[in-house]
Amino acid sequence: MELILLENILNLGNIGDKVTVKNGYGRNFLLKKGKALRFNKDNELLVSKRKDELNKKNNEIKNKYKEIAKLINNKTFTFNKESKENGELYGSIKPKEITNLIKERNNVDVSPSQIILKRDLNVIGSFKVEINFHTEVKSHILIKIEKIQSK
Repeated sequence: MELILLENILNLGNIGDKVTVKNGYGRNFLLKKGKALRFNKDNELLVSKRKDELNKKNNEIKNKYKEIAKLINNKTFTFNKESKENGELYGSIKPKEITNLIKERNNVDVSPSQIILKRDLNVIGSFKVEINFHTEVKSHILIKIEKIQSK
């Protein structure tokens, strides 16, 4: 499926680029969310005329995310969890839990889909986690998992 992008998309392209994607991804995500238009001459003209407007909108979104990224970049968030003798947790920490803690501590809204976990957070220790706000705005936080001290 050939599409014209209406916004910058990580690992795919920039505003106005003609891209070829699988039908399901194009139809169910890019077209449905308004991130692209089907490729044809009319849409190509429309996007070229609106390119400045789309770039301005993209820059506003990017600047908003830069402000949010500054608030939480390189911060440490600590979880106290019960664990086994060997340091394994009885479950793993999910992106939803991380977003809830960020919201609670810093009053910043982060979507669970923006959190990039390289591995499961299921043992005691410290883990660097990337938050992908925008194709050009990323932030890193440190997740510390500590054992609950029994009395």
